[in-house]
Amino acid sequence: MTFKVPAGFKETELEIKKSRFIAWAAPVQTREDALAWVEQAKVAFPDARHHCWAYLLASSGAATHAAANDDGEPSGTAGKPILNVIQHKDIANVVVIVIRYFGGIKLGAGGLVRAYAGASEQVLSQLEVNELVATQVRYVRCDFAQEQQIRHFCQQQGVTVVDVTYAEHVTLTLEAPEHVLADLEALAASLQAHVLETSGTSD
Repeated sequence: MTFKVPAGFKETELEIKKSRFIAWAAPVQTREDALAWVEQAKVAFPDARHHCWAYLLASSGAATHAAANDDGEPSGTAGKPILNVIQHKDIANVVVIVIRYFGGIKLGAGGLVRAYAGASEQVLSQLEVNELVATQVRYVRCDFAQEQQIRHFCQQQGVTVVDVTYAEHVTLTLEAPEHVLADLEALAASLQAHVLETSGTSD
């Protein structure tokens, strides 16, 4: 499984009934990163009527946290449409901020939803993205004689050896692409090694 993340920053602009909708999309890793971008947008466009935003964070392709804010627009007409577009585009670790300069013509609730969604769609369609492979952490406990075979498998399959602990047995902390987990477990079973989802050592 792969998931998309921003490769950098993108800005676009959309005009609807004399209102300007300036959209920013930027990479983030935390809520604090996202809110820092919102503050930058407020500094860059201090006289704008609204700075509406949404962000989506993920780890190994699974969504971990999302938030949205209407910044004074009617409830549900700005932040949620922005977030819906992010989710539809299947992009993670991203914040989208849509800055609105009111043009004097009211758009109505439906018009606002379409405008904020449209601005978000435009910026995310033009945003350059990288595709990352979803991974999971596994702990492999084996005898000393088996360590080299497991390391060889890791080298061949793109599995990262994060840490190794030597005690009565060898415990390797591995970050493995999801699509090779079954092969890893099959190898471990053939060696009578143990694959654990936590660092515990009980059989």
